[in-house]
Amino acid sequence: MKSSGDDSARIEQSADALGDAALEPFEALYRRKAPVWDIGRPQEAVVDLARSGQIQGRVLDIGCGTGENAIFLADLGHDVLGLDIAPTAIAQARRKATERSVAASFAVADARDLFDLGQAFDTVIDSGVFHVFADEDRARFVSSLATLLSSGGRCFVLAFSDDEPGTWGPRRVSAAELRESFADGWRLDALEPAEYVTFRGPARAWLATLTRC
Repeated sequence: MKSSGDDSARIEQSADALGDAALEPFEALYRRKAPVWDIGRPQEAVVDLARSGQIQGRVLDIGCGTGENAIFLADLGHDVLGLDIAPTAIAQARRKATERSVAASFAVADARDLFDLGQAFDTVIDSGVFHVFADEDRARFVSSLATLLSSGGRCFVLAFSDDEPGTWGPRRVSAAELRESFADGWRLDALEPAEYVTFRGPARAWLATLTRC
């Protein structure tokens, strides 16, 4: 079932309530220039997941940015909805999908507050969202994701690893933090070193494969 324009409009009714503190940093980045993570193509980790057949059914790309992962997956035939907190990113994603004649849907939404989304997905892709949250927001984000997946649904989390040297970029995430955050109601199927590609080059990351219990 494809997401309709009515679905996107309903989702975006909550956009007006987004706090400026949450919205402003990301919206400002997209308005100024392409952020370092907006590389103009899908993340290789997502491409590999798709090629290996691990992405199934209806897909939610949470924190989709300008839509490269979502458009790639939709072009493979998946029913994809991309959500992002930044309206400018969503506008760019919609434009890309139209220009490429790909039927991906996009809407503005806060990843921490999807409890009333009213939609179900078989697969969730998180490419660079988990690692932006402070401790107090992680539990809410994970709970929010849990409402979108029925038992057996899968979630893939690509996050900056604590093995990445230096201090540039987002907060680093440890394997222990990922295990702890998804301990309740999730099965951790795999936690593997991966790469998160940026304009600065590849960064060390974790790729967590999780199943909703």
